[in-house]
Amino acid sequence: MTVADRDTATPASRLANEAAPAVAEAFEAHQQAFAAITRRARDRFLAADWTGAVDDAGERLDLYGHSIDGIEELIRRTLGQRVRDELVWAAMKAVYSANVVGRPDREIAETFFNSVTRRIFATAGVNAEIEFVETDFEMPSPSHRSVFRTYMGDDLAALLGAAVSDSGLVDDDSVTGGAMGPAAERLGRNVTGAVRGVEIVGRPFFRRKGAYLVGRIVTDREPVPFALALLNDAGGVVLDAVLHGEDDLSILFSFTRSHFHVDVGPPHELVAFLKELMPRKPVAELYIAIGYHKHGKTELHRDLLAYLGSSDERFDFPPGTPGLVMVVFGMPGYDVVFKVIRDEFPAMKTVTREGIRRNYRLVFRHDRAGRLVEAQEFEHLKFARDRFTPALLDELLRSAGRNVEVVRDDVVVHHAYVERRVDPLDVVVRRDAPAEARRAVADFGRSIKDMAATNIFPGDLLPKNFGLTRNGRVVCYDYDELGLLTEFSFRNLPEATAEDDASDEVWFGAGPRDVFPEEFSNFLGLPGDLRRRLEEGHPELYDLGFWTQMQDRIRGGEIVDIFPYDASRRLPRA
Repeated sequence: MTVADRDTATPASRLANEAAPAVAEAFEAHQQAFAAITRRARDRFLAADWTGAVDDAGERLDLYGHSIDGIEELIRRTLGQRVRDELVWAAMKAVYSANVVGRPDREIAETFFNSVTRRIFATAGVNAEIEFVETDFEMPSPSHRSVFRTYMGDDLAALLGAAVSDSGLVDDDSVTGGAMGPAAERLGRNVTGAVRGVEIVGRPFFRRKGAYLVGRIVTDREPVPFALALLNDAGGVVLDAVLHGEDDLSILFSFTRSHFHVDVGPPHELVAFLKELMPRKPVAELYIAIGYHKHGKTELHRDLLAYLGSSDERFDFPPGTPGLVMVVFGMPGYDVVFKVIRDEFPAMKTVTREGIRRNYRLVFRHDRAGRLVEAQEFEHLKFARDRFTPALLDELLRSAGRNVEVVRDDVVVHHAYVERRVDPLDVVVRRDAPAEARRAVADFGRSIKDMAATNIFPGDLLPKNFGLTRNGRVVCYDYDELGLLTEFSFRNLPEATAEDDASDEVWFGAGPRDVFPEEFSNFLGLPGDLRRRLEEGHPELYDLGFWTQMQDRIRGGEIVDIFPYDASRRLPRA
């Protein structure tokens, strides 16, 4: 019997029993590799090996794709001609479900299976027969007991000291003792009622140069979420800052920051605990924040479907200036936007479709420093046609027909980026009161410097490419012309001669990556008072030396400090 004969003659159940365990084994191998990379974070922090920490972050982000590549190849060999047989895949789903039913990371396992399925089928919308549209079992109510430690008592300084000591990151009494008094005093100002104890996630959260202990103070009234920020500087590990309240933690776990490395599980229990600390934070973002970005996409899609099922809102254009490269749409009551690449770009834009996608991949893998919105890449989304306003649908079909098509009564979006919605900065400076607009412009300057410190230059600094988050932070969400800071050439404008001044044409050459900082004020489009606010608050942005020195620091291998908290949260050093 030939392989082809075997493929057509073999019962679906037999093929499923061969292929499904292979997917389960690939998932187990992936989780072991994920955990191994995650556990390195502690040693990187204690050794102050920041370059290694950055390398680990990139390796872990790449891991999922490599794992899916490997199992896809094996499944194609195993199933042969039956690789797109839905009867086989329905049986595989049942076998796989039985194989992973007892796992504490069951929800992550189901998403892994879906990733393999969608790689094979490229399904428009979802197919409940061969995908886990909803989880196959009801998650148990999280007890949280496996993800946090409890310290009982009313002496807050002693409780914090015990938690820091148990983190395994310090062996200096000045950290566990002397620093705890000021920390407890800071936190105590935000406590109403009597302190009963502290509940804290059992392992530190690591990211970039920081380590964070995250938990809550238990009182006889409302609990108080908090985090202790530890740094490893020239003098060893120190307690650098005390964060408190939902807003501080929300910024720490922001959708504009890179993922944490935290060696604690099960994932759903950790997410459930974090959700109690940050009730307004979407579950999808919490999974993404702890490194499970693919399952975060799953949760985001499920939430979107639930919203569509409970609302009659239609997709329409959001507030703000329409993009020249993307068609952007969303729903008024839903906190995300969808971005679809246009088929053609104006002559003034030198970008390409592949270049845009490359920039989004760069942002996904790069340290976002709290200033770049993470975009989730989706393919083959399907929505009812009547959920789109006529004007939006016309624009999508006319300008983005390569990525959008109408199939009977449905609209299929073959490729889109999905981002958290923010208030466009150009809208903010026109709409908000002067004081709020000035604060936004001041943070606009800080955002540009933060991105530069992590080797990112947005390319286009127009305010329409930036937005304001709920917590008042300015972030960049347009990546058309973004690139590594070290790839740009920062220059002073050449001095013009009399003949040059008399010419009607540009009298000096400028490449697409040439940047003239002294010209920034002329094209930002800010009103005069706000333009002066930016110039006075951040004069270095207009200074060539600032940009070239930052490039030199980055080329020299320096990992520049970018903290996810305000200076007011830092503790004084002795």
